[in-house]
Amino acid sequence: MTEATDLVDAVVDLSQVLGRTTFPLSAPSAWPAERDRRELAGQLADYLIPRLRSIDAPLLAVVGGSTGAGKSTLINSLVGVDVSPAGVLRPTTRGPVIVCHPSDLMWFTDDRILPQLPRSSGPDGLRLATNTGIGPGLALLDAPDIDSVVSTNRELADTLLAAADLWIFLTTAARYADAVPWQLLHTARDRGTAIAIVLDRCPPEAVKDVGAHLSDMLAANGLGGAPLFVIAEQSLRGGLLREKAIAPIRSWLASLTADAEQRAAVVRYTLDGALRSLAPRTYALAEAADEQAAVRKQLESCVSSSYAGALSRVEEAIRDGALLRGEVLARWQDVVGTGEFLRKLESRVGRIRDRVVAAVSGRPTPVEELGSALESGIATVVQAAVEDATETAYGCWARHQAGASLLTDALARPAAGLAEAVERMVRDWQEFVLELVRTEGASKRTGARLASYGVNGAGLVVMLAVFSQTAGLTGAEIAVAGGTSVASQKVLEAIFGEQAVRGLARRAREELLIRVDGLLHQDAARYDEVLGGASAMISGDQLRAAADRMAAVLR
Repeated sequence: MTEATDLVDAVVDLSQVLGRTTFPLSAPSAWPAERDRRELAGQLADYLIPRLRSIDAPLLAVVGGSTGAGKSTLINSLVGVDVSPAGVLRPTTRGPVIVCHPSDLMWFTDDRILPQLPRSSGPDGLRLATNTGIGPGLALLDAPDIDSVVSTNRELADTLLAAADLWIFLTTAARYADAVPWQLLHTARDRGTAIAIVLDRCPPEAVKDVGAHLSDMLAANGLGGAPLFVIAEQSLRGGLLREKAIAPIRSWLASLTADAEQRAAVVRYTLDGALRSLAPRTYALAEAADEQAAVRKQLESCVSSSYAGALSRVEEAIRDGALLRGEVLARWQDVVGTGEFLRKLESRVGRIRDRVVAAVSGRPTPVEELGSALESGIATVVQAAVEDATETAYGCWARHQAGASLLTDALARPAAGLAEAVERMVRDWQEFVLELVRTEGASKRTGARLASYGVNGAGLVVMLAVFSQTAGLTGAEIAVAGGTSVASQKVLEAIFGEQAVRGLARRAREELLIRVDGLLHQDAARYDEVLGGASAMISGDQLRAAADRMAAVLR
């Protein structure tokens, strides 16, 4: 009992893992792996789990085959009445029909098997028909054509065949060598499904030759043990085959209904074959899952390297003093070129005078213009870095088979609102620097000196100091292209001391890079959203673990 419970648990566990497995990225193995996953998950849900939980249920024989092979006619003839519609129009069978003995009806009225098909008396559901013409312990299911022009019929036929204990496979003298039937026969062989072959509509004069040839083909394809029944071409009587023509098949089916052990042997044969096929098929899916992970890693690397490169370019712009050229340099020279900066910072009168002049004239002070130029310069460098990262990541994906199929127009440019986000980030950083200056100047002695010079003025000099490092060393002097004043260093050292100056500039620079990195990650997250959550994907190791458990239970 414990072993049976372990087996059911292992099968259910595998079913759940397969239900969460996806192959969304375009890779060579993706499409066939998803097809195989659906087939395997369907066989677990439609056959293995129901059969393991109801081992005593009637043997389900699915009658399948090509268009016009005579499946419905055969079932009707075996039962003795029309229980499944037959006709010249194709496809004839749209909804499947289960024919069983009245005493077995209870096994098929619930959703034990084929739960996705509603039980219905109409043409499109799973129709149940009872008749005493078929013995207890056996049910015949008339399936749609395996090569139907209607794709949903073909898919349904595959589903029904996967739910079978036994395939009764019909073909004709004209079509027994067609590729589609043999593909399904190979599938049945590989799954270990019990099969019987019916060669229908064979010209009387060709019965011996065609029957022998088909028998040889079955043997050559590993199906030599399958029973083969040949029905000669004949006129129907009341839409039914003559009794003599179907007597061998009727006798064989009667032996199954009369002998519980023989019937159980067929069930065990198919059940064991299906169970033995689970681990190898799951291991194959695990390899495809490994490929998905590898492709995902390649696409993630495209994005991470693109945005990491952008951060490096911002860091380089900080290190080489590029931000202190152009407009920032001009505004700096306006402030310090005549030595006014020291005097303005050191004199409350000077600060008040500047504010009064600015209020009256409407013109910003040189210090305010310097601050605006610095803010604009930082924003320009950061925005260009984000744009470069987006372009690089997009190009990398465009050159990758899986990435190209995921690209959208929106990914070709940064996220909307980039300029506003950059400006907000720079302003927040400036506030951080000012707070840093306030905190550093909190001591009574330092605070008095800071009050003399002003938080905003000292903070601005710290910001400038961030972009004046050389050879990786943080200094507090602003020395750009031609040697400007060293006033800022003197001011900061006068307020905080030489060692504190270096620490302030270092912390301000680190904080700026952290904030730039956050902005880049925010833009890069759009690619992560397209890829989906990595944690949601079932890994190859998870599939292998489920297959290992399955194999261990079967040992």
